[in-house]
Amino acid sequence: MKISGARFVPGIELSRILYEEEVQPILLDAFPGVRYAAARVGSGSEVLGFDSPRSADHEWGPRLEIFLTAQDRVERGDDISRTLAERLPKQVRGWPTHFRESDDPQDPVGRMQVTDGPVNHRVSLYDVDGWTAGQLGFRASTAELSPRDWLAIPQQRLAETTAGTVFHDDLGDLTEVRSKMAWYPEQVWRYLLACQWQRVSQEEAFVGRCAEVGDDIGSAVVAARLVRSLMSLCLLLERQYAPYTKWLGSAFGRLPSAESLGPMLRGALEATDYPAREAHLCDAYEAVASLQNASGLIQPVDPGRRPYHARPFLVLRAERFAQALARSVTDPDLRGLPLVGNVDQWSDSTDLLNQPRAVRAAVQAFG
Repeated sequence: MKISGARFVPGIELSRILYEEEVQPILLDAFPGVRYAAARVGSGSEVLGFDSPRSADHEWGPRLEIFLTAQDRVERGDDISRTLAERLPKQVRGWPTHFRESDDPQDPVGRMQVTDGPVNHRVSLYDVDGWTAGQLGFRASTAELSPRDWLAIPQQRLAETTAGTVFHDDLGDLTEVRSKMAWYPEQVWRYLLACQWQRVSQEEAFVGRCAEVGDDIGSAVVAARLVRSLMSLCLLLERQYAPYTKWLGSAFGRLPSAESLGPMLRGALEATDYPAREAHLCDAYEAVASLQNASGLIQPVDPGRRPYHARPFLVLRAERFAQALARSVTDPDLRGLPLVGNVDQWSDSTDLLNQPRAVRAAVQAFG
């Protein structure tokens, strides 16, 4: 979307301007004494810092989340929203504060549009319990998360909750829940790392097996899946929640390890024959295995490539890392689980094809 005279700025910066220059003064004037938090969190590419001019075509623009107490949300929420609709400026830095709702049920999004009347703004009002119930599946004030609760939360939702920016927080509960969810408990982290290595082990020999039967496309597809698994593994190792597919590469690209690993992974994706594909993947396996060893979570495991049993395929035998990490998991809720992982990991795990017990355990863990 092109708005005449508007220069693109990152959405988080636009939200900060909206709050500091417009919303904060209105709240101070019209609702003095009301305690609240103001933030840009939740859905939207700008929350993760991946927005670009393309993002302006839907649900991007001057946006903000205001968190009130539950009582104020009920008693004053409508008045606050209405006052903002009447008093917010029509534009912020050239970007309209009014969002036109789509009439198409197949495309239910809002798009910025200049208006003469009250603005249909995107300053959304919540209480923290209500917001976390919709965002994460639990009410922040009362929830004591078990390890299996953590496994049921998609990493995208965890990223949306902990990324973005809080501009103001009188209440403290939004800041508290963001701190609480900043990263997995250590035992959950160890279990997820074990599961991610297990994912690699499930498919690393398939690259060569597909090629051996003349299925070069299949070999390339498996290689691409392994590249994705390694990228997700690096994010786990470097304590970063993995966003969903659209932003996975962008998130990986910000990691310190990406500079050295990137050429290896691109080489595996660009290879036009199996020997080159295998060589690049093995380089990447060894690099990520060295990162795992450097983490200090387990005793070092030999990171070198090796044959896959008696077959002529070079692999890491990644199950060695999975088993070492699994042995380090002592939490009774996790120790007996099959290595199928959290909701992001288990959905296309090949272990689920072969182990009915793993299917049952996954279903029980997630609901």
